[in-house]
Amino acid sequence: MSTVEQLAPLHAEMTAWRRDIHSHPELGFEEHRTAALVAAKLEAFGFDEVHRGVGRTGVVGVLRAGRSPRAIGLRADMDALPILELNRFGHCSVNRGVMHACGHDGHTAMLLGAARYLAATRRFDGVVNFIFQPAEEGLGGARAMIDDGLFERFPCQALFGMHNRPSLAVGRFAVRAGPMMAGGAFFDIRVSGKGAHGARPETGIDAALAAAQIAASLQSVVARNVAPVDTAVLSVTRLHAGDAYNVIPQSAELGGTVRAFSREVMQLVEASMRRVAEHTAAAFGATAELDFRALFAPTVNDPAEAEFAAQVCTELVGADHVERNPPLIMASEDFSAMLEQVPGCYLNIGNGGAEGSCEVHHPAYDFNDRALPLGAAFYARAVEKRLKAA
Repeated sequence: MSTVEQLAPLHAEMTAWRRDIHSHPELGFEEHRTAALVAAKLEAFGFDEVHRGVGRTGVVGVLRAGRSPRAIGLRADMDALPILELNRFGHCSVNRGVMHACGHDGHTAMLLGAARYLAATRRFDGVVNFIFQPAEEGLGGARAMIDDGLFERFPCQALFGMHNRPSLAVGRFAVRAGPMMAGGAFFDIRVSGKGAHGARPETGIDAALAAAQIAASLQSVVARNVAPVDTAVLSVTRLHAGDAYNVIPQSAELGGTVRAFSREVMQLVEASMRRVAEHTAAAFGATAELDFRALFAPTVNDPAEAEFAAQVCTELVGADHVERNPPLIMASEDFSAMLEQVPGCYLNIGNGGAEGSCEVHHPAYDFNDRALPLGAAFYARAVEKRLKAA
C-alpha cells in the first residue's frame, strides 16, 4: 500500500483541521490559537517533545524512533494575511479583515497529517523536527525562530518545506534545483523640498515633482544596471504628496518592492536606486533619502536535496506528474533564511489548475482540500526514505 493510500483515512480529519484554521486566521506573531491547536495535536499524537513559543509564536515538535542521530526538519507556516475574505462558504474567516489567502492553513494541516501518521507508524530511524513557523508574510518569522536557537536546539541535516501552487493541477509537484524564488525587499523614499503656494511655485521646491521624476527614473535601474542574463523587478507601488489643491507640498513619499535571485543583484539595485533618487532630487533642488529593507533572501534549493525531493514526489505520483525544472518565481519566501542555515528543498504542490482558480493573496482564494493527503504523504515518505530503518 502506498503512502498516499495509507494517509487516505486521515483525509477527512485533515480537512476538518484545515477548515478550522481557515475560519480562525491570525496575523504574524499573533498565531496564538493556531499554535495552541498545533501543540495540542502533537501532544495528543504522542510526540516525544513539544516546544511552544519558539520565535515568539512558533511550535516545534520532536519525534524519535530507533537510535540513529540523523535528523530531518519539516516546516509549515501558520500566519494569515490582512485581507477581507470574499468567500461565503461555511468555513470562511470569522475574523473580519484577516484571511488565509495564501494556503498556510493547508500547509499546517498537511504537516499535522504527516505528524499523526509518523507518530503512529514510526517506520524510521532517527529524529524528525516538525517546525510550525509564525509570521512568514513579511514579518521575519523564520529569522525569529533562527535567532531563538532553532537549529542549535533542534539540529537538522536536511530541511523540507512546501507551498501550494494554484496554477498546478492537484496530483502534481514542481521541484527545482538551485534558485527557485526571488529575494525580496521593501523600500521607502522620502523627498524633502520647500512648501509654497500653488500659484507661486517659484518660491518653493516642489517635492511632488521631484518624487514623480524619481518614480519614473527608477525604472532605468533594472533596464540599465542589471545584466540582461540576470533577473530583477523594481516596482513603485505607492506615491503620496500633499493634501490640498493650492499647496505645493514640502515633502513626498514613495515606496515599493524589489525582487532578485541573488544577494549581489539586490545590492546592485539598492546602490543604483540610492544614486538615482539622490541625484534626481538634487536636480530639482530637493533631497531624497532611501530606506531599503532586504526582508527575504533568495530561496535556493540544495541540488542534492532537490533531487531527493523529486525522487520522493516521483514515488508518490509518477515521473509524468513531477515538473523537474519549473519557471522561476518572482515572489519571495522567508523559508530562504532557514535554507541558508541547513541544506534542503522547497517545492510546490498543485492546488488546482482549472480555469478561474484563484491565485494566492486573492480575497476569494481557498486551499484545495484534495491536495492534503498528497502533501502529508510527501513529508511522511521523505522521512521514511531519508531515515530508513535498518
